[in-house]
This record gives sequence, C-alpha cells and structure tokens, in this order.
Amino acid sequence: METKYRLMVNEQFDFSVTENEIKELDAQQKNKNTLHLIHQNKSVNAEIVHTDFINRIYTIKINSNLYNVKIGTPLDELIDAMGLSLGNTVAVNDIKAPMPGLILDVPVKAGDVVKEGDYLLVLEAMKMENALTAPRDGVVKAVAIAKGDAVDKGQLLIEME
Repeated sequence: METKYRLMVNEQFDFSVTENEIKELDAQQKNKNTLHLIHQNKSVNAEIVHTDFINRIYTIKINSNLYNVKIGTPLDELIDAMGLSLGNTVAVNDIKAPMPGLILDVPVKAGDVVKEGDYLLVLEAMKMENALTAPRDGVVKAVAIAKGDAVDKGQLLIEME
C-alpha cells in the first residue's frame, strides 16, 4: 500500500500526495533550505523559511510568495477517523471533589500562583487523607470551600485561571 500525505496550504487548499509523487518531483537541492523545482515546464524556487517539526507546519517561500503548509500523515488520518486527538490537551480550570469527604486543609487562596503538582487542598474520605494537586501551572481564581467543610462528589472546590 502506498503512503499518502495530506497537505493543507494556507488553511484553504487541501491536497493529497503519494510518496511516489514526491519521489518523481524534478527537484535539485541548492542548499540546506532551498530547492529548485521544474513543475509543468516552469522553473520554481522553493525555500523553507520556518519549520515547526512537532506540529508539522512549514512556511515555504515559492518565487517570493509565502505559504503555510501543514503536512498530515496516515496516522493523523486514522486518528481523525477514530474521533481521537493526539497531542492536544485541555486546560483544567475547575477542581472538583473526586468523592464525598471533609476538607482538612486549604493552603491556597484566590490570587495565589501555583505550579503543576503544588498542593491545593487535603480531602479526607473513607478515613484516608487525599491531597489534591494543581493539574497545571496557573493562578487560583477562587476557593469555594474552607477547612472543615463537608463536600459532595463533583462539588466545585477551586477555580483556576
């Protein structure tokens, strides 16, 4: 089976190219970031101006025009078809009680800057102390509970910005 790549140019134009089509290009490398191509009997100079390897987005200058090209792999297509995402995260802004319990300690207050993993509160549930930590770096927007409060599962405890 031949490998296909999906190219999205300037978030408008969608192309599909195969590995063989890429190999058949009449291209000569001029230097590290510049190629000379012959396409449909026309001479084309292509220069890679900027690269974002992680997201596979490249800014290419072709005959003085700039194009943003995103390269999609067969794995990307499969992940999209399955309705999944890869490498995308969601910022957690609400810290909710994972279980009913009693708040033993709240060492943070509104306006505090916290780092991922910093202790936000201690929740006692089923005779066990559970320390809830910051899921990401951020600022505490509001604290909805206090030491000694009884909380239910899913109850909002802390809001983050």
